[in-house]
Amino acid sequence: MIAFEARPLWLRLALAAVIGAVAALGLAPWGAWPLTLLGLAVLPALLTAAATPWQAAMLGWAFGAGYFLRALTWLVEPFFVDPDRYAWMAPFALGLMAGGLALFWSAAFWGAHRFGRTAGGRLWLLAVALGLAELARAYLFTGFPWAGLAQVWVDTPVAQLLAWIGPHGLGLATLVVGLAMGHAVALRRGARAVIFGLCPALGLALGALAVAGARPEPVTTDKTVRLVQPNARQDRKWDPEWIPVFFRRQLDYTAAAPRPDLIVWPESAVPVLLEEAGPAFEAIARAARGVPVAVGIQRTEGARFYNSLAVLDETGAVAGVYDKHHLVPFGEYVPFGDLAARFGLRGLAAQLGNGYSAGPGPRLLRIGALGTALPLICYEAVFAQDVQAAPERPDFLLQVTNDGWFGTNSGPWQHLAQARMRAIEQGLPMVRVANTGISAMIDPLGRITASLALGRAGYLDAALPAPLPPTLYARTGDWTALAVMLTAMIGVMLLQQFRHARRK
Repeated sequence: MIAFEARPLWLRLALAAVIGAVAALGLAPWGAWPLTLLGLAVLPALLTAAATPWQAAMLGWAFGAGYFLRALTWLVEPFFVDPDRYAWMAPFALGLMAGGLALFWSAAFWGAHRFGRTAGGRLWLLAVALGLAELARAYLFTGFPWAGLAQVWVDTPVAQLLAWIGPHGLGLATLVVGLAMGHAVALRRGARAVIFGLCPALGLALGALAVAGARPEPVTTDKTVRLVQPNARQDRKWDPEWIPVFFRRQLDYTAAAPRPDLIVWPESAVPVLLEEAGPAFEAIARAARGVPVAVGIQRTEGARFYNSLAVLDETGAVAGVYDKHHLVPFGEYVPFGDLAARFGLRGLAAQLGNGYSAGPGPRLLRIGALGTALPLICYEAVFAQDVQAAPERPDFLLQVTNDGWFGTNSGPWQHLAQARMRAIEQGLPMVRVANTGISAMIDPLGRITASLALGRAGYLDAALPAPLPPTLYARTGDWTALAVMLTAMIGVMLLQQFRHARRK
């Protein structure tokens, strides 16, 4: 274990940031989850090396900043779509986002040091406080749960625990495993320390195997969905010379034989407003030849603009519309937008006006013989609570997205990983259609049954899996994880108080 106490504070901060960045390599596309556990195992030493709660807060912030800087490097990509106007903002956006998210970790470190009376007490308080910090990060200030610790498990059997304890429960379990390993090494007590450190890891592994073995194998329905991926690069997507190229490409893919049961176009795939889309819808209906089509489109209502998904029936008529309700701050809208517009600040993804308006909330769309779908537009698939808030249980999840904003590095892969998590949590299949990829059919166990590669134009016909029974997490949501964390925190505080009283 690194002897942090012997090093000056500035060096401890730098080491904490580097270790945090290494811990982020457990996320997609790297998938090196052992590095995440090793990074978390260093946290007890960081906390022990802090002389005061404020030093602990600084060290926690440095670790979190390094973690989020590495995890969110894709955030610079949107600013280079129009580099002459926005490239200068990229380092500030990444730095401010990483630094802001790290404040949640900083607060957890401060609390653990301030209220922990022993090394063991501080360890368990840190695990619970970080779990609560991650849960708060998913909800506060519109929420941003991207790069949550549970995401490192998406390609392993451990991910099946999402069906029982959800992303925040699994995140807490990950923290306990990593911190227990680090604390055991710091104790240097031979076999007892090894057993102490490995017990949580063994429990996580056995729990994952038990849950994975208990979940039934999904079956496929007799329905086929066509995923249309035009690969419209973001710097060309709204170029007048390229708009007809991409639209024709999607029509050609739609018209291909044999006939599926549903055709899905990605987010903002139709290059005109819904109110002006009559000719475009007629062309889509001719190409679809009686097959329902779900298309991403923008629409207006008075002075308001919406990022929407429209379902066209067999005749090409609009059978249902969903308006995105969880918007991207500074992407699709700017907080205090009227004031910000005076200084020329507008959402990066808003093509019209100063930004989009939020829809009323989650709703289901009926899609012919396939049943009901819960639509998720882009960023909405990041939020487990948004899926949980559906008015009824759908037959499948339907995500349309434009990951062209994220480039071709880590962003699209991390977005896909979170979509897979939503499928596991709910026990529902997901149809995921992305403008530049990665489009995929995902079964209720989070497995990709068919996909189109990133940066490739094409289409794919995939069988729609049947849903599994509702999961425990689908019934309880995040309340169980919150209750466990609060109970654990109260328990640790009371135990510390009891031991302190006995020593008097």
